[in-house]
Amino acid sequence: MQLLKQSEQHWKLRIDSEDDLWVLARFSISGRSLAMLGERRDTTTAESGDRAKAAERKKMWIQLRIITTEYKTYSNILRVHGTIEQAPIDVGSHHTHLIEVGDEIELHSLSGFPEYDRLLLEETMTSDKKSNVSIIVVENDEIILFEVTRRGLREGATWTMRGGGKRGDIRTSESVAKSFQQQVAKEILSATSTTKPMILCGPGHARERLRNVILSIDSQRTIRLVSTSMAGRSGANEIIRDGLADELLSQHAISKEIKLLEEVWLRLSKNGAVAYGEKELSRAMKEGAIQTLLVSADTLRNPEATIDGQPVSSWVEAISEIGAELVQCSSDHDSGEQLNNMGGIIALLRYKMV
Repeated sequence: MQLLKQSEQHWKLRIDSEDDLWVLARFSISGRSLAMLGERRDTTTAESGDRAKAAERKKMWIQLRIITTEYKTYSNILRVHGTIEQAPIDVGSHHTHLIEVGDEIELHSLSGFPEYDRLLLEETMTSDKKSNVSIIVVENDEIILFEVTRRGLREGATWTMRGGGKRGDIRTSESVAKSFQQQVAKEILSATSTTKPMILCGPGHARERLRNVILSIDSQRTIRLVSTSMAGRSGANEIIRDGLADELLSQHAISKEIKLLEEVWLRLSKNGAVAYGEKELSRAMKEGAIQTLLVSADTLRNPEATIDGQPVSSWVEAISEIGAELVQCSSDHDSGEQLNNMGGIIALLRYKMV
């Protein structure tokens, strides 16, 4: 994401990736305004009775007062619904902006942008310099391609070998397996960027055979082999959770989030220095016991989520006063979903409260 212009109440942004759409969806809350080039059907010059059909769609600058947003994880379009505040025509009418990678938008907030929005924007712009990483979980009869983005683990494609090469003549089985890997290797190379690092993992030795096939087709690909105890999505999560490829993933936001949340689950299992629930979090904040506060990015921006009778977005402002770190978590990975199930907010403490 690029910040093209900035003032206290106004940001002009350029969307460079699908991850940026995820971030913009968090910024586009009800009550703010979003402006960009859009299209409206100009009915002012059409004859009555044929207005909808005859009117031509024209590009124009449209500023909306945001009502709702719609964004599905890893979609390539963010929909922002609202009423038109500024435009050559139809002021007061409803409109939907369809925002895609490459678009430039202007975001307005009369109350200014809170510190947690500024931190998320800064983190996003810094993370733009980091490449996404492909994780391929390999078994003899199934291969799954995942993409590790800055904010989640995206499943790309699954290839399954019918029969799995487990029955019949051994030579036939080996021939089928080899043909399967060759076909999958070509499709993986076609589906991934030549500059994107690739991790091949899995519980057996099939990953090594697939690496040899891939390199025989494209010897320049960067491939890292990692052994995991699990297959499928669990294997991909194991890579991130246990830091098995930190040289490639350590700078990704998702890696930091998952490691911190794993520390939370570990401390919970040992009745350690951790706090969750309104009562415990309130006490921890007042005592200055919080070291790291992990909050779902959606919970942070939910006006109905409260602690101590105030919105979570206001309550977290005291974090800086006690020298604690605020980490905004995505729900687009397994640990993020667990965080939501715990209320969307949890704290690692400097000491165990008694």
